[in-house]
Amino acid sequence: MTYSRFLVALAAGGSLALLLGAFGFQFIGELAPCKMCIWQRYPHGAAIGIGVLAFLIPGAALPYLGALAALTTSAIGAFHAGVEQGWWEGPTTCTSGPIGNLSGEELMNQIMSAPLVRCDDIPWEMLGLSMAGWNAVLSFVLFGLWVAAARSAR
Repeated sequence: MTYSRFLVALAAGGSLALLLGAFGFQFIGELAPCKMCIWQRYPHGAAIGIGVLAFLIPGAALPYLGALAALTTSAIGAFHAGVEQGWWEGPTTCTSGPIGNLSGEELMNQIMSAPLVRCDDIPWEMLGLSMAGWNAVLSFVLFGLWVAAARSAR
């Protein structure tokens, strides 16, 4: 196995581990994901598929695509962590807003259309980082592995 393929396997395997961890929290730990949690999963799935293709097709193009996928999920995770910390607002479809001067009917409509899981809650954290924060950090490391794989393949 070449060094580039080893790095691809490590990076794609890292995305697989993070994705399996997310599913573990969801199905074993019974922590339902919010909308932004789901968004973070798609680039990991893409990175895994890109990793499989990069094993079959040599070159630097696919590892650079893997790097883009890892950077994408890292950015979504960082944005989500900021929403959780209250540094900025998240999408209105998954955070709570002030009630304001709503009528009873408007308030009931807002309650009935509210998501089941809010994006601005932190259901789990370790060492001061939420799951979204850990995804941001670890996915940025995976980004570095993908870039190293691409450079090694050239």
